[in-house]
Amino acid sequence: MRPLLSSRPVLWFLFLFNPAVAAVAPFAVDGTQGVLTAVAMGLVSLGAGVGLLRG
Repeated sequence: MRPLLSSRPVLWFLFLFNPAVAAVAPFAVDGTQGVLTAVAMGLVSLGAGVGLLRG
């Protein structure tokens, strides 16, 4: 699983897809769950961005 997650196409997908989900989540899901989903997706996107910069 690690080689798949560290491949550049997967990192680019995570880096671009997760901010879109983070932007829509508070409007699609009500309350605290939407906010926490947005925060979690933002963190995943940041992690993927760091992985892209390192590689």
